[in-house]
Amino acid sequence: MNASRRSSARPRRLAAGVLALGVVALAGCGDDETAASAAAPTTAAAPAGAPAAASPALVGASAFQSLVADPPAGSIVLDVRTPEEFDAGHIAGATMIDFQAPTFVEQVSELDRDAPIFLYCRSGNRSAQAVAQMVGLGFTDITELDGGIISWEAASLPLVTG
Repeated sequence: MNASRRSSARPRRLAAGVLALGVVALAGCGDDETAASAAAPTTAAAPAGAPAAASPALVGASAFQSLVADPPAGSIVLDVRTPEEFDAGHIAGATMIDFQAPTFVEQVSELDRDAPIFLYCRSGNRSAQAVAQMVGLGFTDITELDGGIISWEAASLPLVTG
């Protein structure tokens, strides 16, 4: 009987160990060089009448450019890169709030939670994390640039400096 308890407990311990390793591996991905975090928004469209927060939109560079070229009233184009990255080149009309700054949550909390937010970073990692935090704060209308400014530049879309 003791041997059967040991053999039935072994698969559960193994499964728990594998799960723990998976969580640690995902949590360790923090810089912009890694793949987007597990909290990345989905690309599925929300059903008619559903709140946008249930499924933030992830769109390609051309679609994002169309949206920010003629944005809805009160919308915000939000760049979550560092000040240095922003100064080197950003989308016209963008506001910069550094995702890595300790005051990020405090700063985005000052924005209108119901305003359309068009969000991007360098590659998509920081913006995915920012989207997750902002949805948690109650933001209801977020559109994220898939692939970040890298995809924007790859599509030969314009940037402004300074």
